Parts: sequence; structure tokens; C-alpha cells
Amino acid sequence: MSDPTSPPTFYESLAALERDASPFVLVFLVEALGSTPQDAGAKMLVTPAGLHRGTVGGGRVEAQAITLAQELLTLGETQPRFLNWSLKADVGMTCGGSVKLYFEPHPIAVWPIVIFGAGHVVQALVPVLIPLPCTLTVIDPRADWLDRLPRARNLKTVVHESPADLIPTLPENAFLLCLTKGHASDRPVLQRALVGKSFPFVGVIGSDAKSIVLRRELIAHGLDPALAEKFVCPVGLPFGSNHPHEIALSIAAQILTERDRLRKVTAH
Repeated sequence: MSDPTSPPTFYESLAALERDASPFVLVFLVEALGSTPQDAGAKMLVTPAGLHRGTVGGGRVEAQAITLAQELLTLGETQPRFLNWSLKADVGMTCGGSVKLYFEPHPIAVWPIVIFGAGHVVQALVPVLIPLPCTLTVIDPRADWLDRLPRARNLKTVVHESPADLIPTLPENAFLLCLTKGHASDRPVLQRALVGKSFPFVGVIGSDAKSIVLRRELIAHGLDPALAEKFVCPVGLPFGSNHPHEIALSIAAQILTERDRLRKVTAH
């Protein structure tokens, strides 16, 4: 058992960053050839503030690696990188040799997903979404249903008698999923969600018939007809059956597809 008074180990520091959902890059010195300042196997953790723990040799190699790691976090990169650096040509050192470095970014989750409802489909959907680089918020008046959801650092559950009242507190870039127990509880959420903020995706569970009724009721309650077209119902790609787990997979597939489409649009 570790001494509680001793400083945390390297991997305890890594686990703490993950637990706190803090962005960081894990840097490994995979290979060192010739005259290099550190042996293979050296490692460090880099946060947006700089070196957090460990070392890959200090000096120019480490400074350049820290700068690159910080750039990866700034850009929100998620793909690992292997880089070969000649100490003389790439780092500007007089000594010979080369190093191979592995950079593994762990950026902070920047994809917020807010789910209204905690019923059977949500119970199946949340475990699919938890491993993804996202933050999940599930809102429902029923505390007992929220308590059935798994615990995860990127999952927040909110008990609220009037879920629609929370719409103004949500981030502008949130994907909204309206998966409540019926269209009577869906409509107040949509009425608030489609006015004032332009959420990139609003999906509602249901059918084509429900979609028609919802849009008609929203317009009757004063919503602009153009805004009444800005939600997807039925949400989910058209595959599978009405089994909650298959519906959950179809919803996950659709929001991932839409997320990637929007990223391409933004990139151009």
C-alpha cells in the first residue's frame, strides 16, 4: 500500500488528470539512438500549463516536446503521433543521435450531449456514449430512473420538475436529445430549445406521425413555422427494430454522423 504522505506516482498523476477530466498529453521516449539525454522508456505528462510530471530528458528535446504537446491540446487533436527527431537537424543540438517520441493526446471533452428523459432507450444509450469524448447531461423529473444510469466522470444527472427551464443554461454547441416519456413532455422542451439558441442538433424520439403532431402543436403555441422544422423526428438512422438497444444504437450512429459532418463544414 502506498504511503499517503509520499508524492503521487507517475501513473497516479495520470489517473488524477483523467478523473478530473483535465486535458493532457502522455509523451513516451520510445527509442533513443546515439548520444541522447535520456534512455528509452522515459515519459512525461504535459498539460496546457506545461510540464506536469516526469521527463524525457530535459533541455531542448524536452522543451520542443512540451511545445508540440501544448499545440496538440490547443488544436484539440485526438490522434496519437510517432515522431523521429534528429538531435542535430530537428532539435538544433550539437550532439549526434536521434529520438523517437510517442505523443498521446487526451483533450478535454468538447462535445456536450444533453438528454431529456431517462427511460429505457436512454438507459441503453448512455453506456454507448460514455466512452466517447463527450460530456453527457441527463435530465428527468424521476430520480429513480436517473439512479439506474451508470456512474461516469463525464456523466451528470439532473433531477428537475420542469426540464425545459434548464434550456437557457445549456451550452450553444450542445446536441439535444428529447427522449422523454411522451410528446406532452417533449413539446415544452422543444418550445424553449428552438427559440433563442441555435443548437447544432435537436432530435426527438417518435414516429413520422408524432413529428406532424409536434410541429402542429408548436406552431399553435406561437413557434415560427421555420423553427418548427429545425428538429429531427424520428431521431436515429433507419435501421434495426423497436428494441431499446437497437434504437439507442441508431441514435448514437446518427449523432456521430452529424457531429462529423459539422466538423467538416467548420474545417472548410
